[in-house]
Amino acid sequence: MKVLMVCLGNICRSPLAEGILKHKFRKKNIDGYVDSAGTAAYHAGEYPDPRSMEIAERHGIDISDQRARKFDPEDFDRFDRIFAMDRSNYQNILAQARKPSDRQKVDLIMNMAYPGENMQVPDPYYGGDQGFQNVYKMLDLACDKIAAQAGKSISP
Repeated sequence: MKVLMVCLGNICRSPLAEGILKHKFRKKNIDGYVDSAGTAAYHAGEYPDPRSMEIAERHGIDISDQRARKFDPEDFDRFDRIFAMDRSNYQNILAQARKPSDRQKVDLIMNMAYPGENMQVPDPYYGGDQGFQNVYKMLDLACDKIAAQAGKSISP
């Protein structure tokens, strides 16, 4: 399973989601690929926000090798699933879809944990450390569900 995590600038939420899911795939021996991107290029080439790196490190996950990049319509060809962190980014991704099958790959990440509720992952950028901890908990829960689904899809 190839999964893309998407937020606005690709420095807070989506790199954290990428790191969490990669960690879960490794722990469960799931053969998958995970990446992240932003719908805007504000931070292209930059490292994740230090607060995202810190919260990931507290949970035994290293995301320091990641670099921000902008979402590209070709990502629809590269990935099986594309998870947006909030409705605004979800709409921005759908606006770049080229065909119905592109649109079918996109969902809000929290729908994995709470199907159909369209819950958003809040952007912790302007908040304090607690916001990053809350985002970590939300993404950890959603990534548990994604990893479980990925494990089943490759099981005999």
